[in-house]
Amino acid sequence: MRIFAAEIFTTLVMNKEILKLAIPSILANITIPLVGLVDVAIIGHISDATAIGGIAIGTLLFDLLYWNFGFLRVGTSGLTAQAFGAKDDRLAVGIFRQNLLLAGFSTLLVWAIQWLFLMVALKCIPCTPEVADFASQYFYIRIWAAPATLGLMVFKGWFIGMQNTVAPMVCDIVVNVVNMVASYVLALHTPLGMLGVAHGTVIAQYVGLLTATAFLLIRYGKMMKAHLFEPKIFNNMEKVARLAGNLFIRSVGFMVIYVGFTAIASNYGDVQLAVSSIMMKLFMLFSYFVDGFAYAGEALTGRFIGERNEERLHAAVRILFLWCIGVGLVFTLVYAAAGEWSVRIMTDNVPVIVASHPFLPWLIAMPLISCLAFMWDGIYIGAAAGKEVRNCMLWAALGFVLGYLCCYKSIGIQALYVGYFVHLLVRTLYLSFLWKKTKGKAFSIA
Repeated sequence: MRIFAAEIFTTLVMNKEILKLAIPSILANITIPLVGLVDVAIIGHISDATAIGGIAIGTLLFDLLYWNFGFLRVGTSGLTAQAFGAKDDRLAVGIFRQNLLLAGFSTLLVWAIQWLFLMVALKCIPCTPEVADFASQYFYIRIWAAPATLGLMVFKGWFIGMQNTVAPMVCDIVVNVVNMVASYVLALHTPLGMLGVAHGTVIAQYVGLLTATAFLLIRYGKMMKAHLFEPKIFNNMEKVARLAGNLFIRSVGFMVIYVGFTAIASNYGDVQLAVSSIMMKLFMLFSYFVDGFAYAGEALTGRFIGERNEERLHAAVRILFLWCIGVGLVFTLVYAAAGEWSVRIMTDNVPVIVASHPFLPWLIAMPLISCLAFMWDGIYIGAAAGKEVRNCMLWAALGFVLGYLCCYKSIGIQALYVGYFVHLLVRTLYLSFLWKKTKGKAFSIA
């Protein structure tokens, strides 16, 4: 009886810790669509097709560019969480400093390749010269936000590693609100016109960076003062750089899958492209929620490895999976009950709505299929298992390609969803199979 009571108490405490980390991340994630809605409203007030197309392409370019630097956040969070668990303030500050330095180098790289990146991207994206010119203007304005954008990734990862998801939430909300207000004012009430949207984004990113810095100084000022300016800045840099390299390759694998999904869908015509875009947006809505628990997984996995507490890690992993399966089940039920209604919210185009019907079973199945893969990602990132997630994503990308190629002749565009399903299945099975070995390795070197 006493053992049972102790287990219940442990479960309740762990649930509290998980929700304390997950809920702020979920709240931050669900502010993301608001920015898109305001951008649509701004565009709707300026009937300039060239500007609309240019901003759409410019936004896509930055999504592709910054996606490759996601390692700055995820690479920071796992190592920081392990330092937090080990109660090693010097190491935690050192990881922050080294990743901030890495963000600085990344900024210089982005600025160095900006012309080449833009030229190649515009060659690959079919558009009129007028749209390409506007996209270029938009791009060359927003590129000046690179230091703030990349720096914020490090701040957010470090805060998560320090078991603080409130600070990233506040930073995200500040960035999104300032972006909405500044873009609206500059685009509609100044001579900048639609280019005001780009200026608004730059302003928002730097305000977000200042907000993150304020959090750092207020909450962690003593720690920073004690260790930030220690001379041995490159200690442990090899480990940080190696992890960043593995996570960069992982990001490229992600990009191959998601860009490939859109590119393949476009070959089946505008209606099927629209359907695929809507399905992916509805799928991403689910990910905003489950990612909150994945972030909690990063923080707690790293912390308990740093504490060398395998029992608490086991409890955390078990309860995290229960939460993510619960979220997946809720969205599966919602999409099963209101799948077509969800599509109708996204569009009133009748041909698109009708064409979406054969794909609703995929929408219903995806949350339960994908939640395990997302959760494992968070756990492995907390364990700083860069090599494992890199290899997993390479196999998953191969699974996506083979899944599509094996089926497209017989079932057409449905093969695209088969490939996406296969990539999720590969991620889940690969990381599940390796967990025992990865956990042992993490505890042996922590």
